[in-house]
Amino acid sequence: MAVKMSKKAASIDMTAMCDVAFLLLTFFILTATAKIPEALPVDTPASTVQTKLPETDLATITIGGKGKVFYDLKGREIRKRALELMGQKYGVEFSDDDKDKFALMEGFGVPIQNLKQIIDMKSSERSKAGQPGVPKDSIDNQLAQWVQNSRIANIEINAKELQIAIKGDAKEEYPAIKKVMDILQDQKINSFSLVTGLRGKNF
Repeated sequence: MAVKMSKKAASIDMTAMCDVAFLLLTFFILTATAKIPEALPVDTPASTVQTKLPETDLATITIGGKGKVFYDLKGREIRKRALELMGQKYGVEFSDDDKDKFALMEGFGVPIQNLKQIIDMKSSERSKAGQPGVPKDSIDNQLAQWVQNSRIANIEINAKELQIAIKGDAKEEYPAIKKVMDILQDQKINSFSLVTGLRGKNF
């Protein structure tokens, strides 16, 4: 006589799985960093090259908005030292608090005389401030001074030569880009990176 075994519905306790899922979610939320809005958003030209820019020893010159130039520099201590040198050059005093804030902010596009006003703003306010760009004409070529003093600061602190990257808008006219290249070449900087957006090779 065959004995029939009663079938019971199998159940899985999902409590542990839910705990793990919520722990992972909490971890990703707490460790994620908010993306800082660009000081001067530009639509970079497309390229198939996939060379990454260095994380340190880098200055980025952004060109857009009909010739506006914005400047950014990697490294907190280097930014502070470059600001000190620029302040000495143009007779503008920056407090220790100004230097600390400047070390943390994104790129900027104002004359050195107006930089304190931008430093005192919140990050969200800076992008709406209507910054006119760093002066780069022959009468007041502050962009050249920023590059020169940044190079000095980088050598003093990291004992390395500063790398330069140019990030130009795809719609920007060539003379504006050439003007920046000429400023770099005047300082014997003949090697620099051009920032582009990645596109598929079949396009």
